Amino acid sequence: MFTFLLVVQAIIAAALVAVILMQRSEGGGLGVGGSPSGLMSARGAADFLTRTTKILAILFVGLSIVLAVIASVKHAPSQIDTSLVKEAPAGGAPVQPAAPASDDPLAGAAQSVDQAGSNSAVPLAQ
Repeated sequence: MFTFLLVVQAIIAAALVAVILMQRSEGGGLGVGGSPSGLMSARGAADFLTRTTKILAILFVGLSIVLAVIASVKHAPSQIDTSLVKEAPAGGAPVQPAAPASDDPLAGAAQSVDQAGSNSAVPLAQ
């Protein structure tokens, strides 16, 4: 059902684009200025392409909402996934947090060299 509605949505979108491109440009954008037979006049509102555009737009928005509801119900998890929950150690020993990161990118390298010992072959530049 979802795939069928998705195909109908694509057909409506293509038809909406085609109908909009077939309309004659009145100039002035939405009937502001230009000729009095623009979009806001009685003749412009009764035009076949204008009515078709309105119907296709309503169908497009309505079908978008229906598809969103179907997708959210179809893909909603039925239960909460607890497979990644970390359990406390059995011995009751507290877990020590990692050392906070420093802003200096070389601080970690200097600390690891200091831990290695001071008898290294290459002296560190201070």
